[in-house]
Amino acid sequence: AAVCWRCCFARGVRATGSMAKIANAHLRSCIQQVLEGSEEKKREFLETIELQIGLKNYDPQKDKRFAGNIKLPHIPRPKMRVCVLGDAFHCEKAGSLGLDHKNADGLKNFNKNKKLIKKFAKKYHAFLASESLIKQIPRLLGPGLNKAGKFPTLVQQQEDLSNKVDEIKATIKFQLKKVLCLNVAVGHCGMSESEIVDNLKLSINFLVSLLKKNWQNIKVLYIKSTMGKPVRLY
Repeated sequence: AAVCWRCCFARGVRATGSMAKIANAHLRSCIQQVLEGSEEKKREFLETIELQIGLKNYDPQKDKRFAGNIKLPHIPRPKMRVCVLGDAFHCEKAGSLGLDHKNADGLKNFNKNKKLIKKFAKKYHAFLASESLIKQIPRLLGPGLNKAGKFPTLVQQQEDLSNKVDEIKATIKFQLKKVLCLNVAVGHCGMSESEIVDNLKLSINFLVSLLKKNWQNIKVLYIKSTMGKPVRLY
């Protein structure tokens, strides 16, 4: 089951504070190398900074596969595409915020066409849905969004839609599948060094808390920008 980021503090995951295995100076030096590399070859777009993880002493066939979500203090992917599947209230709100949105009729128009639903799921990184609509999604769209790992997050009427979108953009997911490599977005090259440090520490500490033998399951950690060279953290 996914782990709520708020619970992680009870499990010894700290948002700041040092990591026993990685010195602060080394962490900052690695981040500087990534940022300098992206400055040397300026791209036309904002590069994402990824944490790449290699695990060891894990058997994805036998061992329990973990999955956990954690909300980072700073949004790693500001350009992440989010679509609102809403009732009249949320569609109006989404429109005023410039967010893509669809109501029940819009979803009915897919006519359960698997190809169209797959294309729709691919277009966005995440979905939010109103309470009245979230219950209808399996009936209107079938298992398409679920298969893509993008089943919508519930948004209540009393919640601020803009804050909810930011929360989705700030949340990253660690999930072990069939291979022992993982990568997650932990920042972007427009962030300050200290913001990337905050995000990285929380991400790594949270990942370690998910592993059955903690640091003993970590083989290597790298960080890299989208187009840059990987820099070894651990």
